Amino acid sequence: MALLKKPLGVTAAVLLVLVLGLALMAPLLWQERADAVHPTEILQGPSAAHPVGTDLLGRDILARVLVATRLSVGLALLATGIGVGVGLLLGTAPTLLGRRAGRWITAVVNIAVAFPTLLLALFFAVIFGVGAKGAVLAIGFATAPAFARLTQTMAAAVSGRDFIAAARIAGVGRVRVLVRHVLPNIAEPLVVSATMAAGSALLAFASLSFLGLGVQAPGYDWGRLLGEGLAQIYIHPAGALAAGVAVVVAAMAFNLTGEAVARGFAAMDPDKPRGVVAGTPAPVGEGSLLHVENLRVSYGDVTPVRGVSLALRPGEAVGIVGESGSGKSLTALAIARLIESPGRVDADRLEFLGADLRHGDHRELLGTSLAMVFQDPMTSLNPTHKVGRQLAEVVREHQGADRRTAWRRAVDRLGAVRIPDAARRARQLPHELSGGMRQRAMIGMGVMASPRLIIADEPTTALDVTVQRRVLELLADVRAAEGAALLFISHDVTVVGQVCDRVLVMYAGRIVEDLPTASLARDARHPYTRALVAAVPSMTTDRDRPLAVIPGRPPDPHALPAGCAYAPRCPRATGRCRTEDPALTVHEDGRRVACWHAEAHLEGAAS
Repeated sequence: MALLKKPLGVTAAVLLVLVLGLALMAPLLWQERADAVHPTEILQGPSAAHPVGTDLLGRDILARVLVATRLSVGLALLATGIGVGVGLLLGTAPTLLGRRAGRWITAVVNIAVAFPTLLLALFFAVIFGVGAKGAVLAIGFATAPAFARLTQTMAAAVSGRDFIAAARIAGVGRVRVLVRHVLPNIAEPLVVSATMAAGSALLAFASLSFLGLGVQAPGYDWGRLLGEGLAQIYIHPAGALAAGVAVVVAAMAFNLTGEAVARGFAAMDPDKPRGVVAGTPAPVGEGSLLHVENLRVSYGDVTPVRGVSLALRPGEAVGIVGESGSGKSLTALAIARLIESPGRVDADRLEFLGADLRHGDHRELLGTSLAMVFQDPMTSLNPTHKVGRQLAEVVREHQGADRRTAWRRAVDRLGAVRIPDAARRARQLPHELSGGMRQRAMIGMGVMASPRLIIADEPTTALDVTVQRRVLELLADVRAAEGAALLFISHDVTVVGQVCDRVLVMYAGRIVEDLPTASLARDARHPYTRALVAAVPSMTTDRDRPLAVIPGRPPDPHALPAGCAYAPRCPRATGRCRTEDPALTVHEDGRRVACWHAEAHLEGAAS
């Protein structure tokens, strides 16, 4: 309603109501007058009886222009509907079929977009034939490429958001992801584009009829009337211009409406963003929950995850630490099977609950027994759906629960993760919750189906210290209540030390040390692990001295050094470190370390 208080909104509304009103009422009011032939009044100029004159048969031109509104607008809207429908199918093909299968459709769309719409319409008019039906199909298919390109761009941007990955982890199929999660988030620009496309379709349809390719006699639309009046434009200009004015006014009505709708959406939400070294296999006990050997993630010639091996037992909490770019999150995404083309995942072994994740469709297993909590809860929850609805989707998808049962379960899980007034909060949208509540809701979504493994990818990074502590306590409580194992990813070794039983330290895409949490602070053997621990200030840190830092920068995955990747930053590096990459070996106490000088640390500690 606020739009109607602004000049643009008022103008668009008046013009649109006028055009649509004429389309509905004009044939009822003026059809007889428009068809009446008067041989004695041929080609008369404007008069009181005929405000814009008569045509070659003495028919009233103004009445014919008004009556033609229904056919002109109706056919233009029909063509727009075809264009929008075909454009949606082409634009969402990469999301539905995957990047590899959708690549050819994207290429065809890119080629078609390079041609002007009217030129494409003429091309399709030759294919579909002369007449109203052929013109509707021609304009519809000519409109589709631009709409498909917009849909592809918007869908690709939304598909990379965390809430899409969360939906896939929950086992939601591609069609349901598209309909419930992608399309609602791109609906606003699509509606605006479709509204403006109607104006363009109206002009294109009038052009085809003017050229004799559209509506045929005895039918008539604005384009045909414009063509008939053009022959007499020098002796009877008013009759020729009437249809042209109608086309301009109607096209302006649709275009202004699209502009007004776009501004309305912006006002409602002004801030809305438009060479591999195989590691030694991890020690595995009886009844391993997750078993990974030599996991590799590659993008062409670049391999950001190189030979990761790890194992988790039921109920165990294992942390993965390292600087940004070390491959922590990619490892988690590869385990959850969320790496898409052009990324490639290879492993000698990748088993979860005894199932080989390298082969077959394990959507049901990953959607129920594996839960994933992402770093930013605002991007992990769909902003267009209520929080409770998103949680309920998990049990509706996998357990076939009805809507009411799924909703009760969602409210119960929100209460279980300590969200006050859970029933009311379940009916709210994500932006109505605080950051801490959104993160708790994500954890609640993870435990909707009683998972055996929770992968938490830096779940406390975006939270303040107080909320961070509560979330960590909540994860511990959830683990105890559900008996779930935890794979906790963080760059903060202090946080990992509070939550986990064992720590995996990653650097340059591989594990360089695997040690108990109790040994992290004083008994780490890899220089990188010790540097990470030293870089965290404590209450006893001397504030008069500069904070400890790790010199240098992590290596570029495109150009890894020949030897140990940490050698350029390591104070203990020798010539051997710079030429030979140490393997991740198991030591006598069961630890795994990839360092030529791990034993030297033990000797230094003993002395």
